[in-house]
Amino acid sequence: MNISPFALVAFCGCVTVASVISVITLALKEGDSKTVTAPAQEPPTIIVNTGNINYASGKPPAGPNPCDGKKVDLENVQCVTDAINKVLPQAGANVTKGYKGDMEVDVEPVKTPYWQNSMCPVNVHWHLGAEHYSLGEYDETGTGPKFTTAGLDRKLAVVDVRGGFQCKFYDENDIKFNKPYVWEHCIGMEVGETYEVHWPHSAAGACGTVDQYQTPFYDGVFCNIDKIVSTHGSIGVQAQVFTIVNDEAYYYPDLMRGMIVDGDFGADMAIYTGSTTGTSRNNEICSQYAPITWQVDRKCHLVSASTFDKMCADMKAQRDDMSDDLYAHGSRELVDDAYVADNQANRYLRKD
Repeated sequence: MNISPFALVAFCGCVTVASVISVITLALKEGDSKTVTAPAQEPPTIIVNTGNINYASGKPPAGPNPCDGKKVDLENVQCVTDAINKVLPQAGANVTKGYKGDMEVDVEPVKTPYWQNSMCPVNVHWHLGAEHYSLGEYDETGTGPKFTTAGLDRKLAVVDVRGGFQCKFYDENDIKFNKPYVWEHCIGMEVGETYEVHWPHSAAGACGTVDQYQTPFYDGVFCNIDKIVSTHGSIGVQAQVFTIVNDEAYYYPDLMRGMIVDGDFGADMAIYTGSTTGTSRNNEICSQYAPITWQVDRKCHLVSASTFDKMCADMKAQRDDMSDDLYAHGSRELVDDAYVADNQANRYLRKD
């Protein structure tokens, strides 16, 4: 049986560079399992002044960041390896109901809300299009406006941002999909476009402190590495896919802290063990940050542009600098069946 380098570090208890280099994980917590209130007709004012304190733009008092530099560095590897050094299961996968990957694994993903497993969200970021695939929801037949890199900084403007799968809501004749929105906090976003949001969670996060949210997310995931019992049981990611509309009937106030659970939001979940994602990996180059739990909403949802902009404002108000996550990252190509774990499970969050 192959032992994950993550597990070796956790059980060994010695956090040396050599041992840590054999480990990895991405995380996400279902921290807030509370149902989000119904969207308001008008978004709350982002800037709220009380006395001399601006709670929207202000940050916590400066101080040392205990999570800074805690990322465990694991290089990408060839997906096809020898029998001894078999690659670990990858993400993002096909999450269509009934789908099962071809890679046999002997671990089970976390099937309960992350907060019940002492895991808190340590970051939020999103990808252009969906990295996962859900037939009939976000797949190859989805549509949207042409994505441009306008508004992105120079570092990103000179490279292609790979788009993933799109939802089926977009209608160029419906004003809510094409009415421009004046973005104040998010960078390079577009009304009508599809985005997959990830909330990495970790039992090793600086949970409940001003240092809980970190960029890069790896710093938050490994902040207190001694608390990781197993990577698939201590690290997880929530994923939810949205099409952005310019319509305040779809406003939700607290997207930074976890996926929305309200009505169809979070009602039909696919759960499996995989890896970190992103465009540095594909079906030839794989991530060693695995196995970690993924809990993915199979449905696509409409959400207002102001919801995202409020999230970006909240990110800018964190102690750690999250500016590298204020724009959409590129999407990894769909993982081949051979590299997807065969342990996909279902979960329904509806309580009524």
